[in-house]
Amino acid sequence: MKVQIPRGTQDILPGQAKIWQWLEEKMREVTNKYHFEEIRTPIFEHTEIFARGVGDTTDIVQKEMYSFQDRSGRDLTLRPEGTAAVVRSFVENKMYGDPNQPVKLFYIGPMFRYERPQSGRYRQFVQFGVEALGSQDPAIDAEVISLAMNIYREAGLKNVHLVINSLGDKESRAKHREALINHFRPRIGEFCEDCQNRLEKNPLRILDCKVDREHELMKTAPSILEYLNDESKVYFDKVCQYLTDLGIEYTIDSTLVRGLDYYNATTFEIMSSAPGFGAITTLCGGGRYNGLVEEFGGPETPGIGFALSIERLIAALEAEQVQPDIHNGLDFYVVALGERAKDYSVKLLSELRNNGFSADRDYTGRKMKAQLKSADRLHAKFVVIIGEDELDAGIVQLKNMETGEQKEIKLATFIEEIKQFAV
Repeated sequence: MKVQIPRGTQDILPGQAKIWQWLEEKMREVTNKYHFEEIRTPIFEHTEIFARGVGDTTDIVQKEMYSFQDRSGRDLTLRPEGTAAVVRSFVENKMYGDPNQPVKLFYIGPMFRYERPQSGRYRQFVQFGVEALGSQDPAIDAEVISLAMNIYREAGLKNVHLVINSLGDKESRAKHREALINHFRPRIGEFCEDCQNRLEKNPLRILDCKVDREHELMKTAPSILEYLNDESKVYFDKVCQYLTDLGIEYTIDSTLVRGLDYYNATTFEIMSSAPGFGAITTLCGGGRYNGLVEEFGGPETPGIGFALSIERLIAALEAEQVQPDIHNGLDFYVVALGERAKDYSVKLLSELRNNGFSADRDYTGRKMKAQLKSADRLHAKFVVIIGEDELDAGIVQLKNMETGEQKEIKLATFIEEIKQFAV
């Protein structure tokens, strides 16, 4: 039997995992500054959560979900995105009753979508996202967008830009919906089957179609910005004003609708313009989803959030040739020569680790020269050499691998001495 990884998944090997850890730590640092707290939801939920939350006219629900029945016949789905599950938890745990509003949450975890694998896009991928629930203030929109932009800045990306739009409130969307139907209906037969099915259910989804994106009617479709009522215009203008105040440059794109049905009012995407990044330039997307909490049985609660793929972020780092500042080396490598020295090295390693140092040793019985080569490959800062003679004399030899300098240190005061200079 040939054993290999399923299509659309990847192994994150030890060297790569350090980059993931570095990025996740950056994300936690940024969200902490904005006072967002972590939430962890199950990897699978009842299928209805995503059908109702994400929208039954979306590609995710119609084509991409990994759904199954458990032994009791319950319909379950591996989560394809994070917002619906977070909102479900918000309602179920009555977080709307928390005196500290809005409730500001973030998550990091694997998501699953059955779609064609390509560069930076997998069937199992890791998503980072934030959700702010309980505020209708346009300042929270700007804050969430600012948080996303700061994550990319902290990661070291330069070639990113923000695209925003407003989908308006219920009244504005109803007028725009009617205009879209009237616009597409006479020639809807020229569009794909998905678009034909969406004409009456959700014509806004037609604008997000990848198959018919070059159709001439796409270019002349009515803009949502033409149908915003006064309240929606004022709100969107305020968001734009705050972004300007924060020094965040943006482009308004009236065709930006996002791929999920729950969005309304502010929507946005962050794109990469790095040369060689690829045809799919979107790094991050999000927006408002007022009404989603009520859909799950909670009280009227506005919300806004975004999600980004860590795989896409890593691809952007590679495109811009950004080298994360990651220390891959050891503090100490212990070279033990002789059985008694090897026995003692077990205790010595433990003392080093218990005092905050990273340390390792040889476990394959190699000669001293081979052990020193191993220490060099592992980028050890220092090598501790101990043999039978050193053990009898109560000393160790400490070698600085960068300078080559070697000095003798007493075993009795070894930890105290190295703390003074091994930093």
